[in-house]
Amino acid sequence: MAMNRVHPTHSTHSRSLRKKPLAAAIAALLGTGATPVLHAQLMEEIVVMATKRSESVQDVPLAITALSGEFTRQTNLNDVKDLVLYSPGVSGNSQDSFIDAISVRGIRTQDFGVGGDPSGAFFKNDLYEGRNGSAVTSMYDMERAEILRGPQGFLFGRNSIGGAFSIHTAKAELGDAPTGYVELDAAQNQRVAGEGAVNLPLSDSFAMRLAGYYSREDGFVDNAFGGDDLIEHDKKAGRWSTAWHGEKLSVDTMVEYEEREQSGSVYRAIDRGDIWDTFEAALGELPLRGDEYDADSDLSGGNNDDAQILTLGLHADYDIGFATLTANTGFKDHDYFYNEDYDGTPLNLNNYGQTQEGDYFQQELRLTSDGDGPFSWYAGGSYYQENIDTLFRFSGEEELFCQYYGFAETGQNFTGCNDLFAYYGNGFDPAPDGLLDETGRIDGKYTGWAAYADVNMELGDRFDLSAGLRYTNDRKQFAISVPEPASGLGPFWAYGFATDGFVEDTEDWSDLQTRFAARFFATDDHMFFASVTEGFKSGGFGSFVLQDGNGDSVGGGLTGASQADGFRPRAFDPEVADSYEAGYKGTLNDGGVQIAVTGFYYEYKDLQVVVADGGAVAVKNVGQVESSGLEVSVNALLGEYWDVYAAWSYLDSEATDLQEICGLEDPNGCEGSRLFWAPKTTAALVLNGNFPRPSGDAITLRLESFYESSRGGGFEGVQEARIDSAIDLTLRVGYEFADTWGIEVYAENLTDEESWDGQNVNGGILPSQFFGPKRPRTFGLRFNYNWR
Repeated sequence: MAMNRVHPTHSTHSRSLRKKPLAAAIAALLGTGATPVLHAQLMEEIVVMATKRSESVQDVPLAITALSGEFTRQTNLNDVKDLVLYSPGVSGNSQDSFIDAISVRGIRTQDFGVGGDPSGAFFKNDLYEGRNGSAVTSMYDMERAEILRGPQGFLFGRNSIGGAFSIHTAKAELGDAPTGYVELDAAQNQRVAGEGAVNLPLSDSFAMRLAGYYSREDGFVDNAFGGDDLIEHDKKAGRWSTAWHGEKLSVDTMVEYEEREQSGSVYRAIDRGDIWDTFEAALGELPLRGDEYDADSDLSGGNNDDAQILTLGLHADYDIGFATLTANTGFKDHDYFYNEDYDGTPLNLNNYGQTQEGDYFQQELRLTSDGDGPFSWYAGGSYYQENIDTLFRFSGEEELFCQYYGFAETGQNFTGCNDLFAYYGNGFDPAPDGLLDETGRIDGKYTGWAAYADVNMELGDRFDLSAGLRYTNDRKQFAISVPEPASGLGPFWAYGFATDGFVEDTEDWSDLQTRFAARFFATDDHMFFASVTEGFKSGGFGSFVLQDGNGDSVGGGLTGASQADGFRPRAFDPEVADSYEAGYKGTLNDGGVQIAVTGFYYEYKDLQVVVADGGAVAVKNVGQVESSGLEVSVNALLGEYWDVYAAWSYLDSEATDLQEICGLEDPNGCEGSRLFWAPKTTAALVLNGNFPRPSGDAITLRLESFYESSRGGGFEGVQEARIDSAIDLTLRVGYEFADTWGIEVYAENLTDEESWDGQNVNGGILPSQFFGPKRPRTFGLRFNYNWR
């Protein structure tokens, strides 16, 4: 599509301007700190619904990154986690379907089980998506995406203690004639992708939209052990949307289905340092093959990250005069199958798998005041119900377990289990396949409801205050069953116990939260804001732990644990956060430059952290964090043909009371550690060039750059497990023909930078490891066609 340079028209500040209806779609923009990026296509004003009220994006007292659907297509964003790249203060993108690495201002999910909730929430058309395996879906035919930083319990039906990823798919639109587009992409590694949509107005009040998506790519990570290259995918999805708009009632619906087949996480053990030295002393010398960013993994348990996901959504608005009644109804059903080789070595030490079925229902009702007076408000309530059925699997060779733990206990080397058991005067009964195979099944039924209200009062022409109140109640009914493994080792490693059938418990958690915000417009172009927000994340149950009647975690190979004997799943308490923000948003140079600055401080308490406890992996509330930071974004027109977006963030964090999760001999050695998974500094730069031709065509040039400072090492500061700082460059050059079709060549990761998605500091039989090697430099060609 031809892109003609348009200079932004400056509009004066007014209350009526900030309350006009939401624009049909946000045009090609990228915003950070609620600031629109000044691309070649510029709106005179950007209007969003980030606070459930129609407001200019420059007037919203929140830190937001906003991306249009056009932008997500232009930058080859694959799934919702790719939004991380464009939002300062957010990190943890990974090439799998897990969301436990996502960090928003350092707040991150620590539990990879199914008994809790994520710290960073995902929403699609306001429908909550909170499970590993089902929350990460492809982005195609998008209207917009927004990443909101800080607690967001007052803007959605579900709580979000760290922040929220909110994406909106393109809706069916009324009109005079069909419209649509198609886009094709081919690149190295046999990557082929395509998406398209057609919008069909069928009457003056009804329209439908059909959209489709397909993407496949061969693996790009060599596995020195043998077999196919890793980190590949094959995805397909389709969506049917409808819209009916009457005089007072409007109804939008969506039906979406996606199938995904891709690699599970790819690990490489860290073959240096004290942890690795102990590992080799027990099991013998084990040189890892391939270079530093290759895999050397046996994959004996498979390597899968597959899912089938069905999503249904209905959004209705009814004008009742003094207010608009909104109903958001959603249902999601998914099947998920996952396998990985967690140890990252050619030995069969720890293969992890997960088979999951789940469904989720949500209903939200909200009233939003109408009118342009000095007083506005919204109030609502929401309800959800989730059913989850998950089978976890952990397996490894018996002989390797005996060698390692025999060495750890005695300091002697053993040839295997017979040798070790004979040392203690016992015989050993091996499993038929020679594997210690421990499984556990979780059956969860979760429900909850919330009621909330927010009011805004203008005190004079340039100052206003808002206050919000939310009450949340969550209930989890949780059952766990762990059968005794066939191996003579018993359930001593992954779980540390076995049950006699299901053992279950039910817990309730509730909380009352408040939020206060103030805005002051010094002039029509300069706004200052401040807010105080309480964040809440519900409690839950550990998926790999059991407790006895005294409340102590169970371990030591206990078998036959039953409900009748007083055993229960082990619960953990909620997390809470107090967040303080202050910021400035300004427009300079007659609208040609826009600036957003946000400073924040928060206290984050009772972190839900995975802890080795009693032979099992438990989730406990451990420690507290104090963090502060600064986020800055600048958007500017650079002459007639160029515009630029620059963003930068800094995070300073300090964690205390870490005794239960500190791996040092002196637990106080971890006190005051920073949140190691979150980089101190992130930055992004997007430079756009648009050069019109006399024919109406245009040449386009786009440079994208992203930077993260070093991270990792655990709370203990293990240097071998640190990830160096990295910078990513992408270059795109295109030619667009008369607003109809275009062609583009691109090079992603132009400098062939090597890095990792993340790391884990382990110990014992599991060496520390890096995971997710970065995709190498990739050249590609794209074609798009639009019709109106």
